[in-house]
Amino acid sequence: MLSEPNLLLALCLMLGAALYSSVGHGGASAYIAIMALFGLPAGVMRPTALALNVLVSGFASVRFIRAGQFRWRILWPFLLGALPMAYIGGMITLPSSAYRPIVGVVLWISAARLLWPVPLRATIETRDPPIAVAVLAGIGIGLLSGLTGTGGGIFLSPLLLFFAWAEPKQASGVAAVFIFANSISGLAGNAASLQQLPSGLPLFAAAVLVGATVGTTLGIKLPARLVLRSLGLVLVVAGAKLIGVY
Repeated sequence: MLSEPNLLLALCLMLGAALYSSVGHGGASAYIAIMALFGLPAGVMRPTALALNVLVSGFASVRFIRAGQFRWRILWPFLLGALPMAYIGGMITLPSSAYRPIVGVVLWISAARLLWPVPLRATIETRDPPIAVAVLAGIGIGLLSGLTGTGGGIFLSPLLLFFAWAEPKQASGVAAVFIFANSISGLAGNAASLQQLPSGLPLFAAAVLVGATVGTTLGIKLPARLVLRSLGLVLVVAGAKLIGVY
């Protein structure tokens, strides 16, 4: 378990967790990209990424909630739609050649808006999402996250910010709890894949917890403008992975 490749992989996972958890994300898309670079089998990557996602997002949820950066009213309609669909998506294995590039481009467009210097309305005023709209959005996010082996935060966070349904730090807290629940649902949908978890998982888990400690500390303390920039960078990385740039 403590071989040199595993130690190097753990270090990379720790850095991914630090970046993603700073905006309330679990980091599954980054973990998948990193594991792919290290040549892990495809059957190992999705359950490992989701397992690490549960750990990091659960830790991030506690920290953001304690910091007062969470609202249940924003979250529950999205969860209502997402949880059953994440379970269904986790049961499905589809060719990724079609939907992954499309999703990746959408993430890049979202990243461009977040990195654009013009302020988002969510930094000035916010309103609660309409329940019916949020449930429908949750259905789509849940299915996508189950299919891609991610927690769905890369889809939820931009939505919350673009429609001014949460201010940046609050969006991080909502995303963390959403990802935690959604990742568990996705894992449950493909429980058989848990047999593929690698022997190095305890080392990887310790590494991402260290990264999450650093990342959530920064996310709680950073100004909202820097949180948006960090989220934009996360979406660039996630989009590149889905499109297949690396």
